[in-house]
Amino acid sequence: MRIFDPHIHMTSRTTDDYEAMFSAGVRALVEPAFWLGQPRTSVASFTDYFDSLIGWERFRAAQFGIRHHCTIALNPKEANDPRCREVLDVLPRYLAKDGVVAVGEVGYDSMTPEEDEVFTRQLALAIAHELPALVHTPHRDKLAGTRRTLDVVKESGIDPGHVLVDHLNEPTVGVVHESGCWMGFSIYPDTKMDEQRMVAILREYGTERMIVNSAADWGRSDPLKTYKTGLAMLDAGFTEADVDKVLWRNPVEFYGQSDRLVLDELPGFTPSADTFAGNSVLRGGGNT
Repeated sequence: MRIFDPHIHMTSRTTDDYEAMFSAGVRALVEPAFWLGQPRTSVASFTDYFDSLIGWERFRAAQFGIRHHCTIALNPKEANDPRCREVLDVLPRYLAKDGVVAVGEVGYDSMTPEEDEVFTRQLALAIAHELPALVHTPHRDKLAGTRRTLDVVKESGIDPGHVLVDHLNEPTVGVVHESGCWMGFSIYPDTKMDEQRMVAILREYGTERMIVNSAADWGRSDPLKTYKTGLAMLDAGFTEADVDKVLWRNPVEFYGQSDRLVLDELPGFTPSADTFAGNSVLRGGGNT
């Protein structure tokens, strides 16, 4: 099983996670810029973070045989803080960097006027830089927020095929399916989606434009949820080709629109002797 995790926050994870991910078949990932868990108070704190995404974290992933890419944006939660608004002015220089494959995460947290403005401006940046957009749907009032998201996407003029609407669930997948945007699902231990619910959605809607991610971060999450979803698909009767489409070909097709994906094997990388020793227990647990 080859896996491209299209949404995972490796800055929050350990080297053990990288080893477990490689062992499970992860060979590439996208790390979206996101909220670190406490307010950032200056533009400099963002630029330091962005620099780490395009530099240090890319290097760290490579030590474990995984190609690292990222998305850059002012995230929805911090769009409400006036101290962070100047971040929009520095985004263009980061959106031109190698390894930056989309503008994101953008979208809504509380659906405020400030979020409206920042969302609209960043979709315009995606159009100007010919990049896809990764969109975060709100945790509260998710259906209303998803509908509002799709209205803003339509008004922006961006091609819906360049938009991935993430963190979807059963009530929201239908409207995004009809919109022509890509559909993203975060598989979590307790919240968002689980493997069995994801399988049911795939049975109903098919595998086209479907993106599955772990969205693992500093909270309770599991960087092997993509792998476990693949296993659940196989157990439910999906073919290996179906699994490959959802876990590899779909994210490659979406982020490949940036023309910045690098997916060849890392030169000189040799897995350690015990890299795959944990394969026998991967079905039952993960490094969280």
